[in-house]
Amino acid sequence: MAATEFRTGVIDAVQCYKEAWEMIKPQYWLIFAIVLVGMLVGGIVPLILIGPMMVGIYFCLFDLYDRKPVDFGRLFKGFDMFLPSFLLSLVIMLPVLLMVVMIYVPMIGFAVAGQRMDESELIAFLAVTVGIELVFAVIMVCIHTLVIFSFPLIADRRLGAWQAVVTSARAVKANMKGVIGLFLVGFVVVLVGYMMLCVGLYLVLPLILAANAVAYRKVFPAMNPGYSAPPPPNVYQGI
Repeated sequence: MAATEFRTGVIDAVQCYKEAWEMIKPQYWLIFAIVLVGMLVGGIVPLILIGPMMVGIYFCLFDLYDRKPVDFGRLFKGFDMFLPSFLLSLVIMLPVLLMVVMIYVPMIGFAVAGQRMDESELIAFLAVTVGIELVFAVIMVCIHTLVIFSFPLIADRRLGAWQAVVTSARAVKANMKGVIGLFLVGFVVVLVGYMMLCVGLYLVLPLILAANAVAYRKVFPAMNPGYSAPPPPNVYQGI
């Protein structure tokens, strides 16, 4: 299979989360530590470090999926793909930074000019501001949806940043129903995490990333001809 070939209509969101949980459950705390350290290191200088850390996390998740020993040190092998992961981070985070600017600039303008506006002008100003923010929010969601497979593609297929973005977008469009389901289930999982005094959000993050890895592997099967798919989820039970 070529690096950019993929399957269509193969994502069952609920099943992906079930398989992901059964996959990480035997080594949950190791995966939790890998994800936590990856996010903490990536958060030091987000625009520069988060890309390599995400690639390193997926290195570890793919090792787990392929039933290979999971080595914590693999997390830092993401730096081997520094340039494409860094460029991908720019693609993903620049719209976020633009969104922040679009939020705070109107707020500053409102604070400066608010007292000089009458009620109708204030309402119009707020309506335009909210409208712009909603448009950017929709654009960001669309961008983040289309690039969901980009970091895994860099980790798994060693693609460049732009090729990973384009390939991910094509694969998402071909599996849109399943990807939307993946986001919806992930949203529910995040809500459950928030209900656990917000601390639970960190506890469910490994599951969310593992589910993305499982969904990715269904769309982009392993290129190793000697690879065999992982056993059904019930095989992991009792381990």
